[in-house]
Amino acid sequence: MGHSGCYAILTIDASRNAVGPWCRIESVESKSIQNVGLLKLTFHPGTDMSQALAQTISYVDRARAFMPPGTVPPFVMRFDAGSVPVGFLVFSSQTRGLGEIQDLALNRVRPLFATLPGVSAPPPFGGNQRTIVITVDPDRLRAYHMSPEEVVKAVSAGNIIMPAGNIRAGDLQPMVPITSVVSNIQELSDLPIRVGSGPTVFLHDLGKISDSSDVLTGYALVNGRRAIYLSVTKRADASTVAVVNAVKSSIPRFRTLIPDYIKISYEFDQSAYVKNALSSLVREGVLGAVLTGLIVLLFLRDLRSSAIVVTTIPFALLTAVVALWGAGQTINTMTLGGLALAVGILVDEATVAIENIHTHLGQGVPHARAVLDASREVVIPRLLTMLCVLSVFVPSFFMTGIARSLFVPLSLSVGAAMVEYKFLSSSLVPVMSTWILREPAHPKGEDKSRMADWRDRLGRVLGKLMGHRKMVLAVYLGITFAVILLLGPLMGREIFPKVNAGQLQLRFRASFCTRAGTTEIMALRVLDQIHQVAGANNVAVTLGYVGTQPPAYPINTIFLWTSGPQEAVLRVALNPDASISVAHLEQQLREKLTAMFPGSEFSFEAGDIVSQTMNLGAPTPVEVAVNGPNLQDDRAFAEKLRAELGKISALRDLQLEQPLDYPSVEVNVNRELAGQLGVSVEQVGRSLVAATSSSRFVTPNYWADPRWRRPSRSVQVSGS
Repeated sequence: MGHSGCYAILTIDASRNAVGPWCRIESVESKSIQNVGLLKLTFHPGTDMSQALAQTISYVDRARAFMPPGTVPPFVMRFDAGSVPVGFLVFSSQTRGLGEIQDLALNRVRPLFATLPGVSAPPPFGGNQRTIVITVDPDRLRAYHMSPEEVVKAVSAGNIIMPAGNIRAGDLQPMVPITSVVSNIQELSDLPIRVGSGPTVFLHDLGKISDSSDVLTGYALVNGRRAIYLSVTKRADASTVAVVNAVKSSIPRFRTLIPDYIKISYEFDQSAYVKNALSSLVREGVLGAVLTGLIVLLFLRDLRSSAIVVTTIPFALLTAVVALWGAGQTINTMTLGGLALAVGILVDEATVAIENIHTHLGQGVPHARAVLDASREVVIPRLLTMLCVLSVFVPSFFMTGIARSLFVPLSLSVGAAMVEYKFLSSSLVPVMSTWILREPAHPKGEDKSRMADWRDRLGRVLGKLMGHRKMVLAVYLGITFAVILLLGPLMGREIFPKVNAGQLQLRFRASFCTRAGTTEIMALRVLDQIHQVAGANNVAVTLGYVGTQPPAYPINTIFLWTSGPQEAVLRVALNPDASISVAHLEQQLREKLTAMFPGSEFSFEAGDIVSQTMNLGAPTPVEVAVNGPNLQDDRAFAEKLRAELGKISALRDLQLEQPLDYPSVEVNVNRELAGQLGVSVEQVGRSLVAATSSSRFVTPNYWADPRWRRPSRSVQVSGS
């Protein structure tokens, strides 16, 4: 059985054992490629995720009993919509190789990076772990009539970690370690591989030893050059702005841990969305307060009335923030949007309250009595207005999933601001009006305010319309239904509005089985085309990953999934002053790239933090799964379904995500002939793995450099 089939069964077994009777699992999604299987468990709302995580880990540990030898322990982590990258910490150098940069980023910077509050620290992208690689020459093996398995066994027996013993020497009991691990890795060159009759064959006769890195399966590209980067992924309960600020402020500390010839930069800062929302709230609040004050000043001609209105709105917003904190909410895009929405409603409330007080003062009523009577008159109408507005947001509490997570904070922010202003308008506004408002200068009973003049004119117009109420109602209903029927179908339907974030993410797939190096060359050509279409001065930075994640870092597949070495993911950030529509740029690239690379597939994914959160970590907003007992029948139906979906003009980039025609070279073992030659299938398989890949998982072996305080390095035998 080939690797893909093996890991498909492994994934299915793991999923069956992970679905426990007490875990409230809603769905199980699995992906499998060579050497990697990924399971995504979705739980029902209200599930205790701590208990679910513990149960999932226990069932996955049980599933390890059914996994083939050499399988590394599965990695289980909690992942939700908020666990998205908020930026990338990029390491680059003009003079050093990826292996050295990866080693420094992993063993020096990442431990400090992981201590930052709210940060999830996966291993670096773009390199591989530092490894002692024993490269064996196949021609020399054939000349000595040896197999790679003999080399693997000899290395495992000649470099092995053994515990130290003790001896009793009088009153002392010293330790007795043994040099079972070589102090200098080059000493393994003199390791005998074959002894006995004939000349002894040493390791240096068959190959060479190098302090290198594991087999690279992918490359990271930053501005078209190979580099290493750390994905700055925040935890779901962490603040985006706080995480980004913590990482940026720690960059000088990171620089002290690595040599000067390696540069560190922070790219694709996603905190700008939250900062823009916060600045928008402040701007809306200030603008609303100023405009309200100007309107009150214009019509009532009283500066003190304007001051009362301007004072109460910030109080209401600040109290609403305290209420949100008490409800367990954070300052995010939705809560800030709700507070900005509440500003407009608070302006109306303030205008009604202060205008009615001013009207009563103009009627010659004593000051305190006028304020009290004016407040009593509007208390019920304002209460009904508040309840009507709040009733619009009540359905959000009955939503489920991502919609509930989005709209409940917005509803709470609007409700908290309105309830608090209701309290302030019934307490602070009357008190301030009693203290600082002056008696009108005109005679009693004479109302000369401009607001009263406008109110009288409006009353006369409404009086005339009330005489033709049936006609007015018919005209209103006719216009309303006409607008709904004519303009409704033309409007798009989105749970979240589209924003021109100035960022895009492109995923392209070359022909199946294309080597990562060839895919990298294609990726560079794609980046050149992006610069030409967008304009060289309009592109701020590009970041991409080509190929698959290294087997040593399986957790990285959770944050960035690719289906093989033929696939690449490219991120592009435009300059803030670039007047380019991202949607228009994507459409231009679809046309040009499809013509330049026939046989390749291109799709555009969410490039900003808001769209990625809305997609719940999926590469596209819509995914259609086809399940059935026969894979060939499933594929035929999926092709038919894709053809039908292609008729919908609103859909783009329709593709089958998994590679279904990945080529392979089948090795059929004649067991009868192998038995006659004294060779088992296990020996053939181990030799084939060492010749075509390496021995790092089948026969693990480690070596620690005594001169450096670094983690132990893997020792692996690989074919040239």
